[in-house]
Amino acid sequence: MNWDKLGIMCDFQRIKVGVSACLIGQEVRYDGSHKRDGYITGTLGQYFDFLPLCPEVGAGLGMPRPTIRLIRRDSQIRAVNVKDASVDHTQALAHYLDKVVAQVSEVCGYILKKSSPSCGMERVKVYDPLKPNLPPERDGVGLFAQALRARFPLLPMEEEGRLCDPVLRENFIGRVFVYHRWRDLLATGLTPASLVDFHADHKYMLMAHDQDIARQLGQKVAQAGAVTDLAALGEEYIILLMAALSKRVTRGRHANVLMHLMGYLKPHIDALDREELLDTIHQYRQGYVPLVVPVTLLKHHFRRHPQPYIGRQHYLSPHPGELMLRNQL
Repeated sequence: MNWDKLGIMCDFQRIKVGVSACLIGQEVRYDGSHKRDGYITGTLGQYFDFLPLCPEVGAGLGMPRPTIRLIRRDSQIRAVNVKDASVDHTQALAHYLDKVVAQVSEVCGYILKKSSPSCGMERVKVYDPLKPNLPPERDGVGLFAQALRARFPLLPMEEEGRLCDPVLRENFIGRVFVYHRWRDLLATGLTPASLVDFHADHKYMLMAHDQDIARQLGQKVAQAGAVTDLAALGEEYIILLMAALSKRVTRGRHANVLMHLMGYLKPHIDALDREELLDTIHQYRQGYVPLVVPVTLLKHHFRRHPQPYIGRQHYLSPHPGELMLRNQL
């Protein structure tokens, strides 16, 4: 296990993440172009090893190729050529995942191309051929993205456009690292003790996202030594955990966790330091400073007054600091 310069647990490995191939500069779009995203390739590429896939090319649509779109036909969503709706690619796109399922099984996250009829996660245009004069509805999901979610419901997924939102960006990347740690835990063999440790390491991260689910998970972990089917308990645990972590964290919830962490320092710091910490947490709650400010101050005091239980909390270092994800929260 590795520790950062402030004495906080910090063990970051390169993680395999799936990505729509056009986003890393591969010329796979319908017109032979790409949609390279500098943040994905330049920043995330320092920590993630990408598995680039293009469902439309992989499904045999060719390149260059006619553009496709989603239509609503007989209460079903179909993917058809824009200029010739009789050319239907629905089955080919929906079943493309079957061809690459072994590769996708190795990733701990997936970044998809927004608005794509194959890869879009949400708000993809759906046209109604019976209403040609009306604008399309924005209620569709790309067929590959839909198959991906059905096959891998726990896999952290996000669109490149939504990664521009600091909260969504931090949430997605944080979930990728948690899911990676869970996969590593399973690979080494799940035991009652390792499940208890995993839960303890993520206690305050969970508290920030959903206190009710945190309590439920605590009750499940308490049964780990007595259950006959630990694998089933582990499956229940990770389903609830990933559901909790998908929720956006408010400033109020973060501030509540920061106050809990400060409680470990009260016997060790003087009145002026306590006042400074309280004021910094209050400034964060009010939106005057980003989350990185009170977290850095807490880590400073925990370096001077080490607390082994707090030092193992992933809440304090959920992802590499160089990503600066908490500088805008």
